[in-house]
Amino acid sequence: MRKIHYTSTLFYYDGPQIFEARDAIGGHYLALMVPRLNGNERYLVVGIEPEKLRQFRQGFLDLRTLLINSDEEERYLTTITADLDDLLLYPLDVPLLESTFLPRSGLILHDCQTNDSDDDLVITEARERNNLVLRVTIEPPEAARGPRIRTDTYSALLLYVQNLIKHAYTVARKASPSRIRLPNDDMMDVVVPAVPGSFQFVLEASAGSNLFGNNDLEDALRQIDTVFGYTRNTQELISHMKAIRGHFPGSYLRLLRLLVEKDTGLRYSWAEPNSEKPSQNGVSYSQAESLVGVLSSVKNLAIESITIEGYLDKFDRRNGNWALFADDGGRRFGKLREEGPNLDGLTVHARYRFHCDEEVDAVEATGRELRTLYLNSYEYLE
Repeated sequence: MRKIHYTSTLFYYDGPQIFEARDAIGGHYLALMVPRLNGNERYLVVGIEPEKLRQFRQGFLDLRTLLINSDEEERYLTTITADLDDLLLYPLDVPLLESTFLPRSGLILHDCQTNDSDDDLVITEARERNNLVLRVTIEPPEAARGPRIRTDTYSALLLYVQNLIKHAYTVARKASPSRIRLPNDDMMDVVVPAVPGSFQFVLEASAGSNLFGNNDLEDALRQIDTVFGYTRNTQELISHMKAIRGHFPGSYLRLLRLLVEKDTGLRYSWAEPNSEKPSQNGVSYSQAESLVGVLSSVKNLAIESITIEGYLDKFDRRNGNWALFADDGGRRFGKLREEGPNLDGLTVHARYRFHCDEEVDAVEATGRELRTLYLNSYEYLE
């Protein structure tokens, strides 16, 4: 008689509906709740290849297909009498296709599903640290062999998540311009590089929470929640992004492209010390792939409108390059598009107001964004 032990819940509704399990030698199993017997909870249990489990979590396989393609010699039933530890398996005594246990076709486990265990972990972490905490989970192909991730995927993911938070913070501040900005308000630190299960890591706000357990990053993460909340409604997402435009939509699109490139979805949860429940959301691989196509077709979505005032340092009519000593400090460099304004009549050392589009061309390994300013129009200032 075979014995297995519970490892993680994949779908929870008033109890684990679908969960993963292992045997003593590391074999992988999927358990699906089926009708009770004599008042006891029962599960159909099948042996599953780790890669097929990953594909199911990512939405590549529906539940019925996964079960039908399981090993015919590894199909069992188990009855839950106390807890999910040390479950005894009994061979399924009828062919799976003739049983009443198969779900309907097309039932896909949405990658954003979370469970009470995830709720408890992020809430506990936030209270122990007395700070806002963000927990991120992804499942690239290498995660099928355990909680692991390629170093290039990990470093890029951290950069893109941080940049998304930073630009969401900027959007949130526009709604509260009088709020005092402190150093590192828009930054998070990695405090747990990896935790058991699918590959996960935990970030904590660099600036701590106030006396009331709140952090300025809360508004930024709510901006991110709003965008991920439109995952299934592309028209609402497009409308929302068009209303914002700029670096935040651009950073969201870059993150989606990274997920597609690395063949993974992403889910997250976050909480503050005084939160009763965490905020949770995410995107599956298939959704990310679809959204990349949709958002990439929206013209000028990632362009940020920038206005700069200062003294003209130089300009080159031949190649369209210009430089301005900005009033807020520093020397700003930019270019002209082919359809840009004519620079004839500009006077070096005169004071101007430049209306520009700022685009992010690339993100360096350090996380610094390489940006280009394109002049749209200008005004002479006395």
